[in-house]
Amino acid sequence: MSATEHLPMGGGLHLEIDPASGVPPYEQIRSQIVAHVASERLLVGDRLPTIRALAADLGLAAGTVARAYRELEAAGVTTTSRRAGTVVSDGVAPADVVARQAARTFVASVREAGLDDDAILDLVRGELLHRHGD
Repeated sequence: MSATEHLPMGGGLHLEIDPASGVPPYEQIRSQIVAHVASERLLVGDRLPTIRALAADLGLAAGTVARAYRELEAAGVTTTSRRAGTVVSDGVAPADVVARQAARTFVASVREAGLDDDAILDLVRGELLHRHGD
């Protein structure tokens, strides 16, 4: 397997999975789809590949793709139905998606650095106060 797997999606979109990355594949899928929605390369109503098709194309287990799709649906980025499959939802504005992704990445990074939730909140509050005063 190459270092990065590419998956073309509708409209010339691509997903890239780096098996050597410390980021789990489901998170790589989730974050790239969020980025495609935020940049409007994926629009409301656009259909994502089926779980099986995406898993086969990327050489991943179906459960890995299913987890990414579940997280996207829980965040309101997509909706899934038997009839339509998984489609981009109209329930979340792209700015909200980007903000959630940034917050998730920030929290994961500072927790990995050893900060607890109170310290993380103090950092955010301090930054908000600092920026508000500019």
